[in-house]
Amino acid sequence: MPSKESSRGTERQGPSSPPPAGHEHAAGIRGAIVALSGRRIDPAGARPSRFPLASADVVGERIHAFLARHSPSALVSSAACGADLLALHAAGELGIRRYIVLPFDRRRFRETSVTDRPGGDDRWGPLFDHILDDVPEDDITTLGETGNGDGAYRATNACALQQAQTLADERGTRAAAIVVWEGAANGAGDLTASFVEAARDLGIDVYEILTR
Repeated sequence: MPSKESSRGTERQGPSSPPPAGHEHAAGIRGAIVALSGRRIDPAGARPSRFPLASADVVGERIHAFLARHSPSALVSSAACGADLLALHAAGELGIRRYIVLPFDRRRFRETSVTDRPGGDDRWGPLFDHILDDVPEDDITTLGETGNGDGAYRATNACALQQAQTLADERGTRAAAIVVWEGAANGAGDLTASFVEAARDLGIDVYEILTR
């Protein structure tokens, strides 16, 4: 089914052919509190490929351009390799305040969600360390989840969305969500797709940045 664009965001009604790379329609996002989630870097040999390491630089440029053009006042996300860290890095360069949500302690998260994919030791690990050291402790939320399963990461996404909405309400602005992915769900258990669904359930508009 084709994509539907509204004046407030890019709305997908179901799986469809992705729009051109970098597609977004972001009227009204200026000054918003943005929650972001998206693909981690693919594991080695992944088929189909959703976010290969070779695409990291161009996706990082798309994220940076989107944030620079539309100037949200804050970004809320986790800090996994791929979309999260690229967005946090871009926000830092642009002077956008960053809030980070981790499902469990920093060391364990680094091992299971940052350095376990291609580029982990030489790119993602050092970037994670730099960002986590740079963001004030008061702006980092650690949920204390005990498992490594999908439930921990769904809770992280839910917390990011709720935090964005709460901050928006406190500051008299709006919340928005950004999803960084290839443009379609990967089955019923897709955590990125569930982030999109959760945002829409909260009445939060969703904007896309594509990984291909």
